[in-house]
Amino acid sequence: MTYCIGLMSGTSMDGIDAALVQFDEHGHPTLTAHHSIEIPPPLLAELHRLCTPNDKEIDRMGRADRAIALAFAEAVHNLLAKAEVRADEVAAIGSHGQTVRHMPDGPHAFTLQLGCPSTLAAATGIDVVADFRRKDIALGGQGAPLVPAFHQALFAGAQPRFILNIGGIANLTCLPGDKSAVMGFDTGPGNTLMDAWARERFNQPFDDDGAIAASGQVNEVLLQRLLSHPYFAQPAPKSTGRELFNASWLWGHLETDANLPAEDVMATLLALTVQSIATSVRQHTQQGELYLCGGGAFNSELRRTLQLALPDFTLTTTDALGLPSKWVEATAFAWLAWRHLNGLPGNLPAVTGASREAVLGGWYPAA
Repeated sequence: MTYCIGLMSGTSMDGIDAALVQFDEHGHPTLTAHHSIEIPPPLLAELHRLCTPNDKEIDRMGRADRAIALAFAEAVHNLLAKAEVRADEVAAIGSHGQTVRHMPDGPHAFTLQLGCPSTLAAATGIDVVADFRRKDIALGGQGAPLVPAFHQALFAGAQPRFILNIGGIANLTCLPGDKSAVMGFDTGPGNTLMDAWARERFNQPFDDDGAIAASGQVNEVLLQRLLSHPYFAQPAPKSTGRELFNASWLWGHLETDANLPAEDVMATLLALTVQSIATSVRQHTQQGELYLCGGGAFNSELRRTLQLALPDFTLTTTDALGLPSKWVEATAFAWLAWRHLNGLPGNLPAVTGASREAVLGGWYPAA
């Protein structure tokens, strides 16, 4: 048996998730323990600022790189204490890092995640595997999404099924149930625009359980304007982030609708997430099984609206497949660390567009 720890702080930046995962000799993962901590408010504010270009961002980025690594280390220490597992019993930490730029297209495509792995290794005394995305980009891929490979390993069954992660950005994995290729891509905004609107107009970090959206009415004119973004019509492989779907983009679309009730805007943003997801799902099949994970899985209004948009789908969470929906991504990065340690590829070229499979990540020893 081998322990690995997976760390994840997603686009929403709603906390740091740490998952302790045990692997058997065949590499099958079992989630053993998990722990979440909030990102300290000053660091959270700095990370939000870094997601928008401005002056002196390189100096600030360098400091945030180490600060978020120390916050990751705190999550690891708390997790180990909770699980009563010693640091020397853990083979590696798989750290996704905090994405602050994701620009996967063009001649000099790049992706950038903060969370200095050397600092994390020194602070925990555990070897770290990090920087998972850039090898895939170096091979011509999008560097994202990476979780479909994990979804295939853990959730594939005899029948076709879909795994939908609704974080800041939503990503969809299509598991065909046979020998055909797995598909996966970012569908567009998940929670990121709703979270930005909740902060701007309601002084809340997010729309708790979709209550604000449920109190509003969808504005169809605004919705169609938002859905006209060319990303939604772009074929896979594709991935996106707050570089495309951010507060500035939203404000620009609201200039002609300045008098819309704030609740109606929230309802429309939820509809944007739902419709972009539903359209992506229906491109593959008109009925099936859809399993949710990520923060959006806990938004009952989003789930209700998504079920209405996909009436012929059975909609539930990955809890039904044996892994709690909140912990899928952190477990996935523990799995990717285990793959790295065993010299096994972690990407799916059919998903990312890379020229070949590759062992992902770099190794940062604690000793």
